[in-house]
Amino acid sequence: MKKTLMGAIAASALFAFSGTTAYATECIAPANPGGGWDFTCRQIGKILYDIGEVDAPVQITNMAGAGGGLAFSTVVNERSDDNDLIVAASSATTTRLAQNAYGGATADQVRFVGAIGADPGVIVVAADSPYLTLNDLVDAIKEDPASVAFAGGSAVGGFDHLKPLMVLREAGFEDITAVKYIGVDGGADAITQTVGGFTQAMTGDMSEVVGFLDAGEIRVLATLTEDRVPGFDIPTAREQGLDVVAVNWRGLYVPKDISDEDFEAWGAKLQAVADSAEWQQAMQDNGLAPFTKVGGDFQSWIDGVVAQTEELSREIGVIQ
Repeated sequence: MKKTLMGAIAASALFAFSGTTAYATECIAPANPGGGWDFTCRQIGKILYDIGEVDAPVQITNMAGAGGGLAFSTVVNERSDDNDLIVAASSATTTRLAQNAYGGATADQVRFVGAIGADPGVIVVAADSPYLTLNDLVDAIKEDPASVAFAGGSAVGGFDHLKPLMVLREAGFEDITAVKYIGVDGGADAITQTVGGFTQAMTGDMSEVVGFLDAGEIRVLATLTEDRVPGFDIPTAREQGLDVVAVNWRGLYVPKDISDEDFEAWGAKLQAVADSAEWQQAMQDNGLAPFTKVGGDFQSWIDGVVAQTEELSREIGVIQ
């Protein structure tokens, strides 16, 4: 009894001396500090605690490596039933899974809890472009695929490349390998290529184009969102008859082997964050648009996105 008591006192003293904070929940950001996954963990983690959805501050762990693959394999192989673990994810996560970039890992090895914000995909042309609508651009490609080249900030086969292919597929254009795409170093370079006339269109995210739009250098033909982006008078692809939603969503996945009850509980907590004034402010401050899919609805949507990405990636030769 004496040894037990003394051990407890010693442990308590060590804890107090070290100044360590007690954490109940851990959020893994699969990248170094400063990027989108880090933002997701830090913002969602902070708000979860601020609004009382967790009892202690959320521990943030940065686990960079293999474009998110290190974190994914760690969760699958070492922490598959940890119900206090959440992991930041985005469209890059599902794209890499669909393209087998995580060494054989598949999306069904984890459970996707939800997304609560997104950077909307856009299709952009120069301000003086002859293409006034998304359908104008699509019709030109249908008539002569070589007449239009897209610039984007991702490599060939990346999410920026896939966005116009989704639009064209929806429009009934099957020969997507004929679509010209040039991958450059980021969205700003892609816009410069288009404004300069080196390419006829740009594919990217809303956050990349706002400054150029305000300067009158470009025309955004469509946002690839369910609804119009608040504050911008830009039609969606859906409004123009092309049912395509392609957004760089911000959300979470959890280990596969947690219980259904724990999965649903995380869905409810994430929904509470989405509904909070704190998250509305964070979205406004960081250029995100509303995009809330939580729980089973989100998991079903993810399954469809992965299947579509895999199909398109195979057609353009990114995977076999």
